[in-house]
Parts: sequence; C-alpha cells; structure tokens
Amino acid sequence: MNSPDESLGYILADGGYDVWIANSRGTVYSRGHTTLSSNDPAYWDWSWDELAGNDLPAVVQYVHAQSGKQRVHYVGHSLGTLIAFAALSQRQPQLVGMMRSAALLSPIAYLDKVSSPLARAAADIFLGEALYWLGLDEFDPTGETVHKLVTDVCSEPGINCYNLMSVFTGDNCCLDNSSVQVFLAHEPQASATKNMVHLAQMIRRGTIAKYDYGNAADNTEHYGQATPPSYDVSAIPDDFPLFLSYGGRDTLSDTQDVRHLVQALESHDSDKLTVQYLEDYAHADFVMAGNAKARVYAPLMAFFKLQDN
Repeated sequence: MNSPDESLGYILADGGYDVWIANSRGTVYSRGHTTLSSNDPAYWDWSWDELAGNDLPAVVQYVHAQSGKQRVHYVGHSLGTLIAFAALSQRQPQLVGMMRSAALLSPIAYLDKVSSPLARAAADIFLGEALYWLGLDEFDPTGETVHKLVTDVCSEPGINCYNLMSVFTGDNCCLDNSSVQVFLAHEPQASATKNMVHLAQMIRRGTIAKYDYGNAADNTEHYGQATPPSYDVSAIPDDFPLFLSYGGRDTLSDTQDVRHLVQALESHDSDKLTVQYLEDYAHADFVMAGNAKARVYAPLMAFFKLQDN
C-alpha cells in the first residue's frame, strides 16, 4: 500500500526473509477453483471457518514445502488474525509444527464490543442475513445491492458516513492521501455473504464459534450437535510465540475486545507473548501508516529475529 521503504512486505524481504502473500478466496486475485465458477452458489458456500480450517493450513504447508521445510512466521491483519487464532486453537500438530510464530495486527477474536458505527449497525439490522436470504451468495461491496444497504445504514440516526473509511475503521492517525488512493483502487474486496453473516453473529453474540446455521437440525447435520462448537483461544499452545499490536482508535479491533482476548491468553508463557498498544492508531494505520515502519514493523522484526535464535 505504501512505498517500498514503508511497506512491511519489502521491509521483511530487505531483512532477509522470503515473503509469501496469500489472498483470501473470493477476492479478485483469488477466483480460481478446480470445478466451480464464481457464478455458482456453491463457490461462495464458506465463512472464515473454512479459511481457518482449510486455507491457512494449506498455505502454510505449501510455503513450508517450497522453502525447504523452514518454519514459517505468519503475519495477519484483521480477518487474517481471526483465522490464525481459530487455526492455532485447534492445535493441529502439523500446522503448529510448521509455524515459528505469528504477528497479529489489529487482532480480531471477540467482537461484541465493536464500536464501528457501520459494522455495528450492519450487524444489528441483520445485514448479512438480509442479503443471504435474498439469495445473494457473493457479498460485493461495489455491487448495487450492498451499496443500497450501506446507504440505508448511513441514513440511520447518529451515523455520519461523510468519511466512510473512518466510520468503518476508526479515525486513522497517520495515512497520507497517496496511500489512501492506492487503497481505494484495490479495496474493498468481495467476500462470501455467509462470511459476513458469521461475523455479524459474533458481533451480536460475543462468541467465537463456528457458523450458526440457525436451527438445531442443520447445526446437528454439520457439527453433530445442536449449537455451533466454540473456538477456545486459550487452547493455543502456551509456548507458541505471539506478537499482538492494537490501537486505541480502532473501532473494529476494539480495545475492550482485545483486552478480553489477552485475558483469555493469561496462561500463555510470558516470554512468548508480546502485546503492543498504540493509543493513536486505528485499523488501517497498521498496514498503511507512514510511520508504521518505526512504530510497528521494527518491533515486529525484532520479535521475529528473537524467535529465529
């Protein structure tokens, strides 16, 4: 998003790391499938459960094999942190064994304290379910249907969408106009409507659990029980190195939710958990701020080097 000397991928490469970038399925960069077209409803039949259970392990396994079986440092932001928490909490021996550490920026786990007016309103008016039952399998933020619903949300009392980015992410402190323009040229990207429904369930219920199909029969068919199984972040191995960095102005990774997460990790080995708090940072600052190199990436690199020893 930024210049080569400010972007984390380049900084990691300059620091001697091989850098692999994975695109979430459904984005314009990741539309391939062995049998399905993106026009098929089945193509979009997934939520972050599948990203955590299938895609992340596949990516790590691929990079591990291609790099001569070197253990992988993982960096995630926002949804990329949620799938890491979920995957690691499952204690998949092969996955944990192939990973050296995880740096998680704007960490998402608990979501019930989300203070983003746009995200909160969307969850409260069942935005995801409304689209889902209309038969819209792909959640395309640039599409007419989603645009109309966002417009409706922005007309709700007390919600001012003059700066749509800020009303969604929080008041970012340190973005310059050029990086914002680059961002807007590539974002936002499409996702599965089912994924948006799943996130809305988390916001409304305060749980970290698998997708809820809405009735005991369907849940039992998928999970063998009437309610969706929960993810237990405290089950992440206590000796697995974690670097968490969160911001005081972030309205998606809200400070109360992050403190709840850190509390859930209280049994973690103290020398394996690094928590950084930046009071003036919001959600986008972690990947786009002009000063993130000094404030976030330098400590992150130091953390990685420590695990390499």
